[in-house]
Amino acid sequence: MPITEQALLAALASVRDPHTGQDFVSTRAVRNVQVEGGDVAFDVELGYPAKSLIPQLRSEFIAAARALPGVDNVSVNVTTRVIAHAVQRGIQLLPGVKNIIAVASGKGGVGKSTTAVNLALALSAEGARVGLLDADIYGPSMPTMTRTSGKPESLDGKLMEPKHAMGLQINSIGFLVDDAQAMIWRGPMASQALEQLIMQTRWDDLDYLVVDMPPGTGDIQLTMAQKVPLTGAVIVTTPQDIALIDARKGITMFQKVSVPILGLVENMAVHVCSNCGHAEHIFGAEGGKRMAAELGMDYLGALPLTLSIREHADSGQPTVAAEPEGDIAALYRDIARKVAVKVAQQSKDFSAKFPTITISKKT
Repeated sequence: MPITEQALLAALASVRDPHTGQDFVSTRAVRNVQVEGGDVAFDVELGYPAKSLIPQLRSEFIAAARALPGVDNVSVNVTTRVIAHAVQRGIQLLPGVKNIIAVASGKGGVGKSTTAVNLALALSAEGARVGLLDADIYGPSMPTMTRTSGKPESLDGKLMEPKHAMGLQINSIGFLVDDAQAMIWRGPMASQALEQLIMQTRWDDLDYLVVDMPPGTGDIQLTMAQKVPLTGAVIVTTPQDIALIDARKGITMFQKVSVPILGLVENMAVHVCSNCGHAEHIFGAEGGKRMAAELGMDYLGALPLTLSIREHADSGQPTVAAEPEGDIAALYRDIARKVAVKVAQQSKDFSAKFPTITISKKT
């Protein structure tokens, strides 16, 4: 019997997305199906970057197609297309940026900045175009963590050109002030500086802009939540009760301004002794996991408390860049894919589909 497109799609429906559990046929990710005798060809378009998963997915699609009687040759092309998703009502998207992800915590010292830079690097490693904005006006750390420095250039006298390092586009208040200078600014000044940093940078066709937020829920955080088009927020905490109390406040703030919570990362979850291998939960066990379940949000994963993560960040080569094939980098990449999948599941941005209406005396 000749192979039909319907029969082929039914066979391909056995392949499931490892992150969502859904098949790629019902979600319309399988496209451009062609059947010529025993030769079949089709495309699979993912809505999130997953470079490390593509070889396995291709193998599964080929195996599923060949399980259909009569199929001789299979050609499958797996690609990624990241689109812009909806943001807070009444806020326009940022030119050159499809999605903005805020990485936040209610408390300092939980490893938020380290998580943010490694998340950005992991998204880039998975095939996305990624930017990194250091929104911590009072304590910028991205110049050190990315080994970047110097005043930003401006080609037109209006917009700043981002720095480039490790495949990322980067901007930070740290590029504009001396390292030893204290930012003795009141809230409104700091908020205005943040708006200028994010709005007056020439971001170049970014799939994701990762924003390293300062700790707390003050003026800067409210500026980000109310004036910057956020696709969603990632909350970073440790398992410790004190950190969880403050993380909950950050979650509440984003919820009040209708910014989706993409999930929670539990940092410093366990320490494994480098000498004897003994595992110890220094800050408590699975506090973040329990809170995520209680609040009905995604638990993105747990990261260990290790010396190497700190050393890599301090040296300007964060773990995902320093040891891309290592176990910890794999954890960051898994978290990054989960974040990207969560973004892909958000409502699409339809603002570009509305026409511009011009009113004049002649109309």
